[in-house]
Amino acid sequence: MDYALIWYILIAVAVFAYVILDGFDLGIGILFLGGESEKERDLMMNSVAPVWDGNETWLVLGGGGLFAVFPLAYSVVMPALYAPLTMMLLGLIFRGVAFEYRFRTTRGKFLWDSSFFIGSLVATFTQGMMLGTLLQGIEVAGRQYSGGWFDWFTPFSVFCGFVTVAAYSLLGACWLLIKLPTPYLSRYYSIAKKCALIMVVMVVVLSIWLPLGNSQIAERWFSFPQALLFLLIPAGSAYLVYLLFKDLIEHKPVKAYLASLGLFFLASLGFGVSTFPYIVPHSLTYTEAAAPDTSLKFLLSGAVILLPLIIAYTAYSYWVFRGKLNEDEGYH
Repeated sequence: MDYALIWYILIAVAVFAYVILDGFDLGIGILFLGGESEKERDLMMNSVAPVWDGNETWLVLGGGGLFAVFPLAYSVVMPALYAPLTMMLLGLIFRGVAFEYRFRTTRGKFLWDSSFFIGSLVATFTQGMMLGTLLQGIEVAGRQYSGGWFDWFTPFSVFCGFVTVAAYSLLGACWLLIKLPTPYLSRYYSIAKKCALIMVVMVVVLSIWLPLGNSQIAERWFSFPQALLFLLIPAGSAYLVYLLFKDLIEHKPVKAYLASLGLFFLASLGFGVSTFPYIVPHSLTYTEAAAPDTSLKFLLSGAVILLPLIIAYTAYSYWVFRGKLNEDEGYH
């Protein structure tokens, strides 16, 4: 049994779960200061307050799994991403504190509103920059990082940061369409359409830019016969974009949210097509970076118990707090 491949898939699933679950509440944070009243901002925060900390469980699982299962990859990636990773964690801390303190003050509420927005924006933007850094490749020599301190800061990684901001904002707007009371909805349909349009245009640019700057990725996508199969991803994405705008125009927020999640799933598949079998693109494969099979097998026995519990807890929390918010009630 290929335990390294199993763990490669499990960590990919954990990262994807984090992106789609924490993505919408980071998106709400980005849209937060655009709330037209204090009551609207209260509702925006209450829409995610019951689940936001559980969403970040997947980030811990993905990072901890990388450290335990692919220690060589961890030792290479971390030095390359220390700066943006630190900024991301500080952003998550800012917004986490804002969640709890905002409802405990009156005079200083504007400070916590700003902290929630800034923390969400910084965390989102740096996540995009880290993704861009991985896609453009990390310099490795002698099984260790050999690049410079600012290799993560390039035009491509910055552009990826903006793409992520637009994508998370779309998720956040769609989530608010599902959760907010009817009087607040009309403006968010317009916001969701604008975010979707910006995201689509930027992703098209990114999809052209990436293969032009990386010959390995270009060969992977455009070599026959596998190119015929991989073309299903952009074709499926185009169809989901059509459904997304159709559902937003017809005021079907749940379907629009599901369409946006489908776009994230296809984007993840595209990332996999561009980088597999590398765990550190394009330097270390998952087999080269993996821990010994005995360790992988032992850790897998724990994951078999832990993952169903995390999934069950997450599903239950979303079920308990399902439905639209009541203006007279709140989580806090």
